[in-house]
Amino acid sequence: MQQLKKKVKAEAPGKTSIFTLRFEQLQDWLKEQQERAFRADQIFEWLYQKRVESFEEMTNLSKTLRQKLIDAFSITALKEATRQESSDGTVKLLFELQDGYTIETVVMKHNYGNSVCVTTQVGCRLGCTFCASTLGGLKRNLEAGEITAQVLEAQRALDEKGERVDSVVIMGIGEPFDNYDELISFLKVINHDKGLNIGARHITVSTSGVVPRIYDFADENMQINFAISLHAPNTEIRSRLMPVNRAWPLDKLMDSIRYYQKKTNRRITFEYGLFGGVNDQVEHAEELAELIKGLKCHVNLIPVNYVPERDYVRTSKNDIFAFERTLKEHGVNVTIRREQGHDIDAACGQLRAKERKQETR
Repeated sequence: MQQLKKKVKAEAPGKTSIFTLRFEQLQDWLKEQQERAFRADQIFEWLYQKRVESFEEMTNLSKTLRQKLIDAFSITALKEATRQESSDGTVKLLFELQDGYTIETVVMKHNYGNSVCVTTQVGCRLGCTFCASTLGGLKRNLEAGEITAQVLEAQRALDEKGERVDSVVIMGIGEPFDNYDELISFLKVINHDKGLNIGARHITVSTSGVVPRIYDFADENMQINFAISLHAPNTEIRSRLMPVNRAWPLDKLMDSIRYYQKKTNRRITFEYGLFGGVNDQVEHAEELAELIKGLKCHVNLIPVNYVPERDYVRTSKNDIFAFERTLKEHGVNVTIRREQGHDIDAACGQLRAKERKQETR
């Protein structure tokens, strides 16, 4: 695993999803069809503001252009297989794709608005030992349009309440940087002012540490929030929790993070899951503070959700507060993540593992 494995292509069945196309790509396609470039504005408006579900509804386009769109593209539809609603307003959706595989999307209510957590892969091959998403391995990558469709489905549900998607986090099933090209297309579609117009600073991408792609992402120089799933203060513990650390050890990861920060001057969030008796003691907090010293960063402590298929236990409240206090004493900006969806299958991949056992064996 010392180098990137061969890419697993996004292999959604049938035609390319229209949601995969960036605005400029749609303009290029229209030019190839001898159509005027301004039609891209109209098509994006139909797709992302009016949120139509068929090309026939695009009534200010000619019948000829509508037929060209029908012949070339699909409008990705996600079938809702299961829905869970928490008492705190969190909604977890299990969507079925055209090929029968399933993915999870979560809508969370915050005091600053509605946040949607999207999935980038059907399953995951990185094998983090605490995560239900890796059960059954990786089936395939999602096409950018299938990722975008998750946000649109969430927005359609919010339309009924007169609300909107205020922010997007890419922290669902899969490793986003293992599906890099489709991820970037998705980001550019939802961020475009004629698309869903979600501001870059209201979008967060998280990676478990695919180092080559961190360098690539730094060079994109997007104003999108960046998070690292760290979960350990040293390479020994991290390798035990996250096999990706054997491919790109902690020192290589930290080098790439420093490159990212030097290139972008943006703050980084370190996601740190607390696992009882594994990485949650005061000495671990002291080691973590030393590891991230000098970086403009924030640590988000995550009391882990229990996953039946995994053996980890939840850290006690006393240990959580002691960990937080130790980091603060070392000058680290830290918060404890507010628990949401505690009364539903909240852990990433858990609903899919429960409902689609044949996919996660």
